[in-house]
Amino acid sequence: MHQWIEVDLSELGIGAKELPSAYRSLGGRGLTSQIIADLVPPLCHALGPDNRLVIAPGLLAGTKASSCSRLSIGAKSPLTGTIKEANAGGTVAAKMARLGIRAIVLKGQVPGEIPYVLHLSKDEYALVPMPQMKGMGVYETAARLRKRHPNAGVICIGPAGEMRMSAAGVALTDLDGVPSRYAARGGLGAVMGAKGLKAIVVDDAGTRVVALADPKARRRFNAAAKLLVEAIRSDPVCRDSLPVFGTAGAVMGIQAIGGLPTRNFQTGQFEGAEKVSGDALAALVTQRGGQGRMGHPCYPGCAIRCSNIVPDEDGQAIVAPLEYETIWALGPNCGIDDLDVIARLNWLCNDIGVDTIEIGNAIGVAMDASIIAFGDSAGATAVLEEVRRGTSLGHIIGQGAATTARVYGVDRVSSVKGQAMPGYDPRAIKGIGVVFACSTQGADHTLGYTVDPEVWKVGGDRDPASPAGKVELAREWMIKAAAWDTIGACNFLAYATASSTEGYRALMEMLGLMTGEDWTARRMHDVGMAVLCAERGFNRSAGFTASHDRLPGFFVDTPLPPLGGVFDVPDADLDTLYDFCT
Repeated sequence: MHQWIEVDLSELGIGAKELPSAYRSLGGRGLTSQIIADLVPPLCHALGPDNRLVIAPGLLAGTKASSCSRLSIGAKSPLTGTIKEANAGGTVAAKMARLGIRAIVLKGQVPGEIPYVLHLSKDEYALVPMPQMKGMGVYETAARLRKRHPNAGVICIGPAGEMRMSAAGVALTDLDGVPSRYAARGGLGAVMGAKGLKAIVVDDAGTRVVALADPKARRRFNAAAKLLVEAIRSDPVCRDSLPVFGTAGAVMGIQAIGGLPTRNFQTGQFEGAEKVSGDALAALVTQRGGQGRMGHPCYPGCAIRCSNIVPDEDGQAIVAPLEYETIWALGPNCGIDDLDVIARLNWLCNDIGVDTIEIGNAIGVAMDASIIAFGDSAGATAVLEEVRRGTSLGHIIGQGAATTARVYGVDRVSSVKGQAMPGYDPRAIKGIGVVFACSTQGADHTLGYTVDPEVWKVGGDRDPASPAGKVELAREWMIKAAAWDTIGACNFLAYATASSTEGYRALMEMLGLMTGEDWTARRMHDVGMAVLCAERGFNRSAGFTASHDRLPGFFVDTPLPPLGGVFDVPDADLDTLYDFCT
């Protein structure tokens, strides 16, 4: 089955049809972005009934292909006004794939104020009013729904999404049933909340394995999947770093090159970096034991296992996972050097339903405005509770860093097209600065992670401080990322497939057996270009031009202490990045 489920919230109706043939070879971001480009009026209000929220598993979701079960969620973003896709791990993508659902398209808006829950199973599709869940936190929402449907995956929003805050994300349950995996960026939770939908329950009970284009090819597919796992387990990063330190292992490397944004991008090094490093996190988790764990997979069958569960002093879980971007945004960016505090702030963000990157930047801006002091962990906690309650201050912070800066008159704000930067200062790492500037979706490291060749020396060796060739580098990695998001693969799988030719061939073979089409490196490149051009075309029709592909002026004009770099990639070079789309 290749089903397209269309839900009209205005009419409280659900329809199912065969996925149109034009979309059949797309999944994940490729599918969400193409549907949005085709169906959403570019000038519509992102929180209005004409916007669509599109949910699509990657092409390999639900199969034995390790690290390939990510779920993409897309819409016009209320934060940026551009097209937007955010993806996450967890179990929902696999369950959708086993149900034969290739896309869920949500349109319209529920009449009235009662939130609804969408139930999907092999026997029925149903919209159910759930007034008792209005204003409920993410953790309780998922727990209640899973009590009724113990084996289901859950997609849900918190109170921030219901209040249509532009920093609101969408939570997905992991293999433990915890709603800790986030399609966080771009305000997609606000789009879901504006439509009146609190949650989606995906119950795959009674389903079988995901169908291949050729049912007789199952043995070949499984053999290729085994080769991919072997490639993952042989790769040094996937074997020795990610399961041991998680993504927090990046802290000291970014600190070393002077690119760790500190106190709202005032400097590139943090005096407390070692206290929030991967080593510190692994030591804390190991020492406390109990429910704590490093090397935790976010869904069954992932051989990379980069996630973690952070315990308190009694061994009880605080949050899962605690990742580099969150550690940076709520830690060094806010002048906080306590992992316990950061973990609890992470839990609050998750429960309220907001993007930790956007909120961490917004709190950093508020600290810069002296609303609270840098390093004030109690103040940061209080601000998040204001977001939960929807106070005036809470609404300001909940709309993100750019809005917070406008309200409080702060001119140092890291937002591009309205979306705040992740934890890499572009004055120190210039390739990722090009990605931040030129991305179709605002500043986002996952849309072209040039930090790999610039800092980690994976997939190349480029000087992060040099502007030379960085537009070409960014273009290459942005195309790769768009293709990767389409097949539903974790970004970290790129390490294993870069170090193992056999692993990459196995991945291409599985894609071919799944779709019945020939997949090669050339096709991956073409898919990535097509996705970017569809997104770029939507943005142009929404009023975006090359002049929007710029970093805030202080990155160009103000040297970054202590090493003194500025972002000096010429504007004329930035304007050439999308030449392949014309």
